[in-house]
Amino acid sequence: MAINKAKELFVFLLSDLRQGAERTIKIFHELGKLAQDRDIKQVLDARVLVSHKILATLDEAFKLIGSTPVKMSPQIDDAFVEDFRRELAEIQTPEARRLFILVQASHLIHLRIGEYSALISAADVSGHYGAGILLESCLADKVASGERTRRLIREHLQNDIARPAGLAAKAI
Repeated sequence: MAINKAKELFVFLLSDLRQGAERTIKIFHELGKLAQDRDIKQVLDARVLVSHKILATLDEAFKLIGSTPVKMSPQIDDAFVEDFRRELAEIQTPEARRLFILVQASHLIHLRIGEYSALISAADVSGHYGAGILLESCLADKVASGERTRRLIREHLQNDIARPAGLAAKAI
């Protein structure tokens, strides 16, 4: 796709972000299936719900700019999922698996935060201020998810460290 104008670049970037949001839903859903911890499953299921809201908001941004998404390649997310599956299969303890899933969710969230930040700037440069506001609301959801994941990681690490080694396996 040849890009010659700011609007074309914005549509291209917004399309990539939208398809990333679709793939994020699938990734969080898969992470939830692989999680053995009930609390982690609940957190990931909640993220799927928020991600559906974000997807609807991105669709509204397309309506505001009078455009439709263009097809993008999912190579980065496909590689993320392949690596995740392979690495998770090698992790034996429930505590380490739980932490690994949370860390990978955090990586994905922060990748999306960077994309939203860049696209908000692109919205401003291309004069799509309404779409920029919608993107800011999506970014706020992602930042909240990132903060919550950080707190969960800290909480699980503190609990795993405080628990005697013999009891850790029995508690899970």
